[in-house]
Amino acid sequence: MRLRVLVLVSIAGFSAADGLAQTRGAVPVPPIVRAPAIADAVPDSRGIKRMVVLRGLDKITGRAIDVDAPAGVPVRFGSLSITARTCYTVPPEEPPETSAFLQIDDGLPGEPPKRLFSGWMFASTPALNALEHAVYDVWVITCKTEEPAPVAPAEGASPPPASTPAPPAPPEAPPRTPAEAPAAAPGLPRP
Repeated sequence: MRLRVLVLVSIAGFSAADGLAQTRGAVPVPPIVRAPAIADAVPDSRGIKRMVVLRGLDKITGRAIDVDAPAGVPVRFGSLSITARTCYTVPPEEPPETSAFLQIDDGLPGEPPKRLFSGWMFASTPALNALEHAVYDVWVITCKTEEPAPVAPAEGASPPPASTPAPPAPPEAPPRTPAEAPAAAPGLPRP
């Protein structure tokens, strides 16, 4: 009978864990939502969407988890709320470096959050500017970007000019004979 009740609760939009938590008087588990993606990020001034890949360590359990944080979208890691403002990875021809500007708040739902960190973190030197927390460590792994699609011309606008072929090269002049050589300028010896 109890199994049937849990199944009915599951059909109504709650998980079985929610049903058990409510029957035992515990706090209900929030519903599982999809993982954040680059498409969720707020585009920057050039229209590029960015997402920081962070690694979070729970020091109590020893579990390390990768956290995707789209720019401008707060994500949760334990009791932390992490908001990535921007990130940047240098071009491949330069020494590797990824940097991200993060704002990290601590607080449980229903409590006012406390700002723990606001600043730049660097993937190559995570200890340079690190989060100071008794339970969690967070550091930058990489930055993912999504270039915007090319803008289509407005309706009624003239199409871009078609590329014209390069003009043919001028024909080579036949070699000159000594009789056809131009006269030297006055005062200069003749070759």
